Amino acid sequence: MPPKNLKRKATATDGTLKNTACTSQTLAEQLSYLHLPRPFKNPEYTKNLNRRAKNLKNIMGQERERERAEREKRRLEKAEKDAMEVDGKEVTMESEEIPTYLSIEAPPSVLPHKHYCDITGLEAPYTDPVTGLRYHDKDVYALIKEMSASTAKEYLSARGVNSIVK
Repeated sequence: MPPKNLKRKATATDGTLKNTACTSQTLAEQLSYLHLPRPFKNPEYTKNLNRRAKNLKNIMGQERERERAEREKRRLEKAEKDAMEVDGKEVTMESEEIPTYLSIEAPPSVLPHKHYCDITGLEAPYTDPVTGLRYHDKDVYALIKEMSASTAKEYLSARGVNSIVK
């Protein structure tokens, strides 16, 4: 038995259906939000197309050029001042050193120096009391125990330590 209250779909014979292939939008066009207003954007903003990011090489080159121009300017000022000396008296003006990327000086670090293993080059938290060699772990320590005194002395001299090995 067929279900009750089913209505048949009406077919449009009077030409009310439109040609869907030509006038319908694609799904991307239907879901697009590009036509909506954007109140958070400045309508007068234009992107500067001539602006580009500078890499470190360009920045360093510009700093060197600027420093060269400042040195040249100071040299010319000094030559001009020497030419304008009156009665052999010389007035000296201290030239200000302007810090740049190339002339930054920092104080020494307050952190302790890192020690590295003389054998492996890894960080060395331990030091052999007999030879004075720094080592990374117990495997390297076993290797140091098997070394001769002359080999240990060569490792120390490579580090720049001239101590007497017992």
